[in-house]
Amino acid sequence: MPYPDSNIPETEIDTQEATTKVPQPVNKPTLVEILKHTALFVATFACVTFFGIIFVGQDVGVDNYLDMWPQGALFAALLLGFLATHEFGHYFAAVYHKVRVSLPYFIPLPLGIGTMGAVIRIKEQIHTTRKLFDIGISGPIAGFVVSLIILLYGFATLPDPSFIENFSGHEAVIEHVEQTGAFPDESPETPDGVGSIIIGNTLLYSFLASFFDNVPPMYEMYHYPFLFAGWLGLFFTALNLMPIGQLDGGHILYSLIGFKKHQQAARICFGVLTLFAGIEAIPFLYLQFSEWLPGFEFSSTIIWAGILFFLMRKAFHNAHQWIAPIWALSLMGSVGYLYFLGDGVDEAGSLIWVFWCFFLVYFVKIEHPPVIYEQHLSPRRRALGWISMIVFILCISPSPISVIS
Repeated sequence: MPYPDSNIPETEIDTQEATTKVPQPVNKPTLVEILKHTALFVATFACVTFFGIIFVGQDVGVDNYLDMWPQGALFAALLLGFLATHEFGHYFAAVYHKVRVSLPYFIPLPLGIGTMGAVIRIKEQIHTTRKLFDIGISGPIAGFVVSLIILLYGFATLPDPSFIENFSGHEAVIEHVEQTGAFPDESPETPDGVGSIIIGNTLLYSFLASFFDNVPPMYEMYHYPFLFAGWLGLFFTALNLMPIGQLDGGHILYSLIGFKKHQQAARICFGVLTLFAGIEAIPFLYLQFSEWLPGFEFSSTIIWAGILFFLMRKAFHNAHQWIAPIWALSLMGSVGYLYFLGDGVDEAGSLIWVFWCFFLVYFVKIEHPPVIYEQHLSPRRRALGWISMIVFILCISPSPISVIS
């Protein structure tokens, strides 16, 4: 489909749209819609509070979970405050541009941190890259600012390392703190059956932490509600800013560089993502074989290679000129890291990137659908767009969360 001249002025395009849309869309939610979205928010708040108790609840000297609910509720308020700011950033940008949009849907989940996040639903096609850009970038920018404030407040109000004495199951760390007044550099070995959660560091988190004292190590950070909620906010912002498909970053980069260049950039970015997924998947499969079929551990790499091939066929629409090189580079990168740079294949972390790869391919898609009118963005928008790509790099973690038992 040929595109109109990209040099058409924005005001002229807006006039063209105005003549084809009568009347202009109105975003006025009904009482039933407000109640439905409120109920989802309340359910999500309850779920996040429960799992927040598990992460940040100070369980030493308490009789039951109810004694820790204020700490869980604080974590829920911080995390959902970020999510609400992010989604309402999109919402108000859509309202400003008179694009029909739903209120945010908060998604409760009885696993993990208690939520899968929140989404809004755009109820009509967005016809211009100007509107696409504004709606796409407003959420990440608003959420990023809130997450940064939460994180900085957490750093500025850090208690001394003895705070860890409020949590059971950390005897080795507590002993080290009592002897030295500081956390050990590496996570001590835990008793059999007891897992240790390690949060992945990021460039921005590491930079900010360097200005403050008493910063807990990443294997204890999840006990600090402001630090954990702020880190999650920045990481979720990075996920949304990934320049793929119809993620926020996909909208932004598409608006900056156009359909063809975005298609190429999105495929390369997906290839890098599958490299991270392979670093997770191969050790996971290796450990399954070592437990159930000893002697067949080598099959873990072969199986992942097959999964990766079919995943890329789906992602790249059978474009073999893309599939072959990216498949080979991704596989070699994963294997090379595991055997020469990482901890080998006998320690498995989470499968976050494996899940994310499948989610992108089957739900979000890798390529952005074409917009009717591709426009040149103003210098201010272009600067803000490229800054958001830098934020993505600063806030993403190759290994977000690892559980080591």
